[in-house]
Amino acid sequence: MRLSRRSLVDAAAARLGWRRTYSTPAQIDALLSKQAKTAYRDAANHAALATAKHDTALAVQPGVLDVRGRVLADVVYLEGVLAGTRARSLPAELIRRLEDVVGHGHELALLLADTVRATAPVHANSSVEAASDV
Repeated sequence: MRLSRRSLVDAAAARLGWRRTYSTPAQIDALLSKQAKTAYRDAANHAALATAKHDTALAVQPGVLDVRGRVLADVVYLEGVLAGTRARSLPAELIRRLEDVVGHGHELALLLADTVRATAPVHANSSVEAASDV
């Protein structure tokens, strides 16, 4: 029953915008492990669905655009967190780690944008040819 109660408390807190904190390395490691298991639990199903669904480069585009939007939104959020850690003079290692994450996040957003661009070159060329035929 305790697990159900904890899940209910976590769900209610999340709806209110509250986040739970973890104060021990064991708690943090357990959460990180749970996140990884959740992410990879259905990896085989995702691969099978993606193989069936993404039969053209253009079919890949919406999913990559969605991921880029979420990554960019999260990176901008983390920029705010970084600004707050600097303003409060929180530990230097935390600030350095956040700087790294923000930098890598921006790099990931750029890579995803390049990937989106790579989904449409055939269509872009055919539009140019069609315009030149007019």
